[in-house]
Amino acid sequence: MYYPDELIEEIRTKNDIVDVISGYVRLQRKGSNYFGLCPFHNEKSPSFSVSGPKQMYYCFGCGAGGNVITFLMEYENFTFQEAVKALAERAGVALPEMEYSHEEKKAQSRRTRLLEVNKEAAKYFYFQLRSKQGVVGYQYLKNRELSDETMNRFGLGYSNKYSDDLIRYLKSKGYQEDLIRDAGLCNVDEKHGMYDKFWNRVMFPIQDINHRVIGFGGRVMGDGKPKYLNSPETEIFDKSRNLYGLNFARTSRKGNIILCEGYMDVIAMHQAGFTQAVASLGTAFTVGQAGLLKRYAQEVLLSYDSDGAGVNAALRAIGILKEAGLGGKVINLEPYKDPDEFMKNLGPEEFQKRLDSAENSFFFEIRQLQKQYDINDPEGKTKFHREIARKLCEFSEEVERENYIEAIAQKYHIGFESLRRLVGTYASQTGLVRPVERPKSGVQKKNTPQDSVRRAQKLLLTWLVDQPQLYPKIKKYISAGDFTEELYVKVAQRLFADMDAQTVNPAAIISMFEDEEEQREVASLFHTKLERLEREQDREKAFHDIVYSVKRNSYERDCQNMGTDVEALQRVIAGKKQLEELNKTHISLQ
Repeated sequence: MYYPDELIEEIRTKNDIVDVISGYVRLQRKGSNYFGLCPFHNEKSPSFSVSGPKQMYYCFGCGAGGNVITFLMEYENFTFQEAVKALAERAGVALPEMEYSHEEKKAQSRRTRLLEVNKEAAKYFYFQLRSKQGVVGYQYLKNRELSDETMNRFGLGYSNKYSDDLIRYLKSKGYQEDLIRDAGLCNVDEKHGMYDKFWNRVMFPIQDINHRVIGFGGRVMGDGKPKYLNSPETEIFDKSRNLYGLNFARTSRKGNIILCEGYMDVIAMHQAGFTQAVASLGTAFTVGQAGLLKRYAQEVLLSYDSDGAGVNAALRAIGILKEAGLGGKVINLEPYKDPDEFMKNLGPEEFQKRLDSAENSFFFEIRQLQKQYDINDPEGKTKFHREIARKLCEFSEEVERENYIEAIAQKYHIGFESLRRLVGTYASQTGLVRPVERPKSGVQKKNTPQDSVRRAQKLLLTWLVDQPQLYPKIKKYISAGDFTEELYVKVAQRLFADMDAQTVNPAAIISMFEDEEEQREVASLFHTKLERLEREQDREKAFHDIVYSVKRNSYERDCQNMGTDVEALQRVIAGKKQLEELNKTHISLQ
């Protein structure tokens, strides 16, 4: 939905950026700004700056930047509208009702009702676990060494032994049978009619990234089958595009995600402090889930069961992670079967050691591959080496392939050149490795003239935001039309208009853009590093050179695009005159 600029600005101004970010990042005041460790990349020295006066943040390490809306978009992975809504709720600002077409209203209303009935079911299960009827479930979870705090955090519950308990409760709350059925909370057949899908089970609410209940998993009490039962796919629940625990893990900021197999593994990990743990939802790990993880981390640590099925699942997951461009490692859980069992016996400290020493996923694949061959037999050993070569051909980048050839040769006592030749032979026979494109020279790419043009423009905008009093001294020479990038033009138009009205507000300028990348780019325009010069006359010369450079680039562009356009010719004549005047003008910084 489109929100008016005035409303967005009201919401932004009522959410002080220092207060909001302090809820996520530990900040320390230094001068007029606050600094802390950047939540968007790993660092040891604080380079993340939050400015109260500008109501902006910027990381000089990774370039993340923007206003309070941008921060929520980046940190919480919200859309622009979701971030505005969250901040509106925080500040107590009422948002207008969204306007939908009849079809959109119908679809949105249905989704809302499905979420509502799931939420009501989750509440019912939650209270049943803590009631007399739920003792069996509560005791089961206690025996699994879960604390009350952990049970509450994950909203764990219990479904009673009666086959229509939940249905009767939901009907009493006004929910119709078709909605209960479509939410996947009941089954219907000719023999039994309508009956609860879940009964006599410990219940695990499955939430989306915004903490909304979209489905359930249930663990049977006793020897019933199946042991674990999950909600069917519905209009709001797509198993292949959601992960259990991701609503918590996405804000853990541990730099990685730990991928487990089951609900209890995730919960045990979170209780032990490993809040980056998630699990797939009763299905094999999917491409959609890998894409989801890529939004939150670049490295995934696999903590699958150590049995044969777990190893095969890990091998499948490694391939999917590679396709998604994610790095992967495998955590060794032996001698225990799963993370939950490991944690109970050896504890968090030992798990952290295993996490720190997690095995490179390629080495894990080769180690599993070795089990298929008798390397004490020359023929078996040769076949194993050929399979290694085939696997090494999967690395299309020459440097990476060479590094792995060297590492594998050393690890398995194979001659480096022998293995390298074998890889080359295999690659030429199968065409698995694409020819490597080598640069014509070893000289690094230099900045293009256009890069220099953009930098001068960014420096000018940063300088003007830092010292607005300079704008009146250059406004006769510089206009928004002197900027070459469309984004820069829009920013300059708004900034110069604000300066004319003496209401400079860089954070409000960022709100003009809904796209996260554009917001980041705008923030960078106001945070380009200025050269530190001690002498006043050196600073004045530097500022003059920037202004002159921006004007000269604009003049040269107009000359190239002049053609026979009268207006363009007039701009060129005016630009030449302004350049000549600017060249003779001293601009004081006072």
